[in-house]
Amino acid sequence: MTSTLSADELHRYSRHISIDSVGVDGQSRLKAARILVVGAGGLGSPTLMYLAAAGVGVMGIVDDDVVERSNLQRQVIHGESTMGTLKVESASRRMKDINPLVEVRRIAARLTAANCLDILRDYDVVIDGSDNFPTRYLVNDACHFLGIPCVWGSVFQFTGQASVFNQKAGPCYRCLYPQAPPPELAPSCAEGGVFGALCASVAAVQATEAIKLVLGHGRPLVGRLWLYDGSEAETQVLKVHKDPQCPLCGSAATITDLTDLSYVCAAPVATPVEMISPETLAQRLERRHRDEDDFLLLDVREQFEWDIVHIDGARLVPQGQVPAQSASFPADREIIVYCKSGGRSEKVARSLKRDFARVLNLDGGVLAWAAKVDPSLPVY
Repeated sequence: MTSTLSADELHRYSRHISIDSVGVDGQSRLKAARILVVGAGGLGSPTLMYLAAAGVGVMGIVDDDVVERSNLQRQVIHGESTMGTLKVESASRRMKDINPLVEVRRIAARLTAANCLDILRDYDVVIDGSDNFPTRYLVNDACHFLGIPCVWGSVFQFTGQASVFNQKAGPCYRCLYPQAPPPELAPSCAEGGVFGALCASVAAVQATEAIKLVLGHGRPLVGRLWLYDGSEAETQVLKVHKDPQCPLCGSAATITDLTDLSYVCAAPVATPVEMISPETLAQRLERRHRDEDDFLLLDVREQFEWDIVHIDGARLVPQGQVPAQSASFPADREIIVYCKSGGRSEKVARSLKRDFARVLNLDGGVLAWAAKVDPSLPVY
């Protein structure tokens, strides 16, 4: 490949160029490359910064969200100065500050079956940093139809995963995960939790894999699943075989076009759970204080969440301990359950309805309580 690097670029990328497997030709390949990152969140943030610093010529960012304070614990491309702005704008500012020579394409949209192919088709590599199953399947399927390698990663609490899909004869995401888990078995999107620094570990692998694909260097994570346990500082690499029965890339594929996967983080409503508003709960707590009402207010969050904020008069029983402690709940009293935002408490309330006559779920959880009843309380 003929070098198109300027004197400034030769100086800027000199530590890359001094690597035999990169050199001037490899750096020129990076300059000519077009990489799209789906999501400017926990994984997208470090990935975007490292690829901008590496000199990838064209970087696309897809994200329709805005920067919130709770993002800053792990989404290191954003900061206090960009709170409330679109993540694609915030990320673009930081990337241009790192390297003004890269072209940043900002796509402030949510990927759907209607727009995904048009957005992805202009790129050489797609990096999936999304945090939900519908987008992961959509990106995987679109990359398969377009023949674009997909560098996938995910994080949960102290664990991370990464792999490369839709490359040559390798597997796709559906070969590894044929279908999304039932919503009731998946952690709540808002409450699952992610250790911030872990995002950097997984994102560094994703950025490395994308650069290797552009350079044609090394052995990409094709047909292999990289697993990292941050708690134990242990890494594993497992083989992932292409599934001949895969509905997308198998010999008798049944998926022939893109469809939007309908999926929610909270459990599906099989048995209706009656809701109570924060305002109504406040009134009932006042009456209970005057001995004019009687009920059990049950907080099913974890101890650390209780220590941050809780509703006075509640009893803490973390969700996992409810089955063992439910025998101590008063059978003759109403139970009102709450958690952070309503997802966990809805599951608990539904299970308690099998043994207790009247169970209510606080609509919006303690976050709604703080917003509508007591704004002086801290939120997290």
